[in-house]
Amino acid sequence: MSSRFQRLLNAVEQYTIDVIFDRAEGAGATLYAGFLLCLSFVFSGVVQARWWLYRKRILHDQPLGCLVVVVGNLTVGGTGKTPVVERFAGALRDRGRKVAILSRGYRSKSPPFWRRWVGALTHAAEAPPRVVSDGERVLLDSEVAGDEPFMLAKNLPGVPVIVDKNRVKAGRHAIRKFGCDTLVLDDGFQYLPLKGSLNLLLVDKTNPFGNTCLLPRGILREPVKHLRRADYIFLTKSDGRRDADLEELIREHNPGADLIECAHRPKFLRRVGGGESLPLEFLKGRRVGAFSGIAVPESFEKFLRDLGGRMEFSRRFLDHYRFTSADFVSIFTEAIERKVECIVTTEKDAVRLPEGLPCPVPIYYLRLEIEILRGAADFAEAVDRLCFAHGKR
Repeated sequence: MSSRFQRLLNAVEQYTIDVIFDRAEGAGATLYAGFLLCLSFVFSGVVQARWWLYRKRILHDQPLGCLVVVVGNLTVGGTGKTPVVERFAGALRDRGRKVAILSRGYRSKSPPFWRRWVGALTHAAEAPPRVVSDGERVLLDSEVAGDEPFMLAKNLPGVPVIVDKNRVKAGRHAIRKFGCDTLVLDDGFQYLPLKGSLNLLLVDKTNPFGNTCLLPRGILREPVKHLRRADYIFLTKSDGRRDADLEELIREHNPGADLIECAHRPKFLRRVGGGESLPLEFLKGRRVGAFSGIAVPESFEKFLRDLGGRMEFSRRFLDHYRFTSADFVSIFTEAIERKVECIVTTEKDAVRLPEGLPCPVPIYYLRLEIEILRGAADFAEAVDRLCFAHGKR
C-alpha cells in the first residue's frame, strides 16, 4: 500500500472520528453524519438479529468445560480494558488458576489473503492460533500479535496469551497445549460462539455511551439495553464522585449486576529501550513533549499535566497507528526546538516503537494500573467474590 493512499485512508478515518464525536462542522459533516446514521440502523438490525439467533438457540455457542471470563464493553475503544484484563488474569494466576488470555489481536498482522485463499481451495489444515506467549517467553512482536496482546504477554509471566479471531479454537488450544482451566476473553463481550461463565462489562464514566448511536454514527457496538447481559459492571476512569444518572440507567437495564468503580492511576515512568524506571515526581516542573496513538488521548495528556509536567507540545495519532521514521523526525525536531527535557508516550504506544530508535531526547512511557474505589475493598477481593460466587475456586 502506497504511503499516499495510506495517508488518504488515515485522513478519512480521522474525519469520520471527528463526525462521530460531533467535532466536525459544516454542511459536509452534517450530510456525512446523516449517511452514517443510515448505516447505523442497518448495523443495529444485524447486531440484534445475531443476538436473537443465539438466544433462540438457532446458532449455538460451544462450551469448553472450563471457567470462561469475558471482559469487554459496549463501545469501541477507550474504556481502559487492558489494565483490567491484566490485573484480573494476574489475580487469578496468583490464586492457583491455570489462566490463558484469548484475544482477537485487533490490527495484528494476519497471513496474506492469497495464502488463506489457497488454503481454502486446497482444503489445507487450518492454521493454529498464534501464541504470543507460552507463559515463559514472549514469542511474537506487537506487529504480528497486536498491541494489547503483546503488552499483556510482557507484563504477565506464567499466563499464555493466544491470538485468533476464532476464540473457540484458541481456547481449545490453550486447554490442550497448556492445561488451562481458566480462559480470559479480552474484548469478548460481542463474541457469542464462546459463552462466558462470567461477563464483566466496562463502562467509561467520562463517556459512557457516546451519542447513544450504534456504529458507525456513534461508538456503540450494541444497544445500551444489552447492559443486561453483564454479571458485573466496572465503572472505569472514575474521579471518585458518584454519577447517580449513570447508575440509574444501568439499574434500569440490569438491576442485579454488581457495580465496581475503579480508576486508572499512574504508577511510574519507564525509559523506552533502556528499562530505567523513574518516580512520577520526575515530571514536576519539567518541559515535556507527548505523543500517542490511542482512542482517548485527552485522558493521557491530563495525567501528564496533573503530574506537574509543563506540556510544550502533544502529537495525536489514530488508535493503533504504526509510527514511521518521518513521524519521529518531526517529533524530535519539535522537541529540540521547544527544548523539552523528555518525551512521554503511553505503554500501548511504546510497544510499537522500533528497537534501536535513535533518541536525541529521552522517551518514557507512563505505566497505569487499576485501583478499586468502590464495590470491593481492593482488586483481590473483587476477584475472590467473582470466583466464589460461581463456585470456581
